Amino acid sequence: MILSRLTDTLRLHHRASLDDLATALQAAPEAVEAMLATLERKGRIRRLPAGSSCGKSCCACDPKHLQIYEWVETTDAHPESVAPLR
Repeated sequence: MILSRLTDTLRLHHRASLDDLATALQAAPEAVEAMLATLERKGRIRRLPAGSSCGKSCCACDPKHLQIYEWVETTDAHPESVAPLR
């Protein structure tokens, strides 16, 4: 169930940090990171290089310390029932 919520969230937002995803799912970052590793192995997401932008314009975080993930699968429709990130 949480893996499908994670997938839906990334599909909707296209790009998000590990911290934002953990907050959105109300889960520990370590648990979310394990699920992200599964999605990455399946080729549905990719981890962006250090220093990549999360896509927000707030610039509140140091990009060097963020783990940013991006949705890469484009065949599925976007979910409409996912809560916004922060």
